[in-house]
Amino acid sequence: MAAETTADATRRLNVKKQTLDDAYAAPANFLEIDVVNPITHGVGKKRYSDYEVRMKTNLPVFKTKESSVRRRYSDFEWLRSELERDSKIVVPPLPGKAWKRQLPFRGDDGIFEEDFIEERRKGLEQFVNK
Repeated sequence: MAAETTADATRRLNVKKQTLDDAYAAPANFLEIDVVNPITHGVGKKRYSDYEVRMKTNLPVFKTKESSVRRRYSDFEWLRSELERDSKIVVPPLPGKAWKRQLPFRGDDGIFEEDFIEERRKGLEQFVNK
């Protein structure tokens, strides 16, 4: 009986060979999050930028399979602090706050320059996907 148990424990599984269709098919479960379409609103001291956060999934835990919301940098800061507070995992950093870009004597648009907004968008997308 012991030999039979050992044989059962060491027997190889019958694995189905993977076809090319299987290899290149959509994954069984996925969660995609994109940060896109930054928009700057307002003028003067009431000026701010926000980003569209798009989510697509087929995970059954989510009620909706696709959603989209607009969020400001401060919303990502809030999310990060909540994750750090309630989590045992290491939470990745956000892209920098860019204090120097907000100085009034700068001759450019500071945090509202297209290049800066695009870099921040990329950093936010990396943050939500780590």
